[in-house]
Amino acid sequence: MSQRRVVTSRSQEPRQRFAEELRRLRAQKGVSLRQLGERLGWDWSLFGKMEKGDTLGSPEVAQALDQYYEAPGMLLALWELAAGDHTQFRERYRRYMALEAEAVSLWHFAVSVVPGLLQTEGYAREVLTAGGIKGAELERQIKARIGRRELLEGADPPPFRTIFAEAVLRTPLENEGEWRAQLTYLGELAERENVTVQVLPQRAGVHGLVATDAWFLRLKDGRPVAYTENAHSGELIEESTRVERLQRAYDVVRDKAMSPAESQKFILRLLEETPCDP
Repeated sequence: MSQRRVVTSRSQEPRQRFAEELRRLRAQKGVSLRQLGERLGWDWSLFGKMEKGDTLGSPEVAQALDQYYEAPGMLLALWELAAGDHTQFRERYRRYMALEAEAVSLWHFAVSVVPGLLQTEGYAREVLTAGGIKGAELERQIKARIGRRELLEGADPPPFRTIFAEAVLRTPLENEGEWRAQLTYLGELAERENVTVQVLPQRAGVHGLVATDAWFLRLKDGRPVAYTENAHSGELIEESTRVERLQRAYDVVRDKAMSPAESQKFILRLLEETPCDP
């Protein structure tokens, strides 16, 4: 079977094609990024990031650009293709990690496992091994996860709130010593001024994040973004209406959770119940 012939030099990758079209249309219109921002009412830096492929923006922005460039529906269609491209999972995660490093505050809900940012080396090793990762790749990922802790442990760390579903803390590691180390680390985190740890009890019942691990970041420009994930995929969400919907679900979870003081006592009680190594 002959290979499909490429008829243009434009990218066949949805995210890059979207960025290319944005650059092409602006050049055709003959306006600068600042002029574009002034005429459409968004910060011009957002359009610069979209044209570089750093962010997709929201569908509202894509629709406004469609109207401004008189390209009805084209940019919105390209935006939808780029947003739905599952091959972009790793790229979205890299983008999230870059945003995490510059966030001025973070908040999080864990539905099944301790998040990577808070994992000890032993916990990370067992969880990653259970996922089939081994050898040099296993060691690389463990090192990367431990390195992320610098965000909370370094100088002038951002405020961070994490809420654990009770199931997270009721699912121990096979290695009891490593599980004790993980619980001990969580208890120590709860003592820090910039960290708030809460536990959502099972009796709280069904809620809007019942099957979703969710991260929220507030960036330096005040804009919130979200990242949701499960065992097999993740999604970076920058569209304001979707972030707001997730935030409302998170607020309900926070209201149902134990207080920070009660949560700390709960973790210490679990630690007391965990057998010590002989």
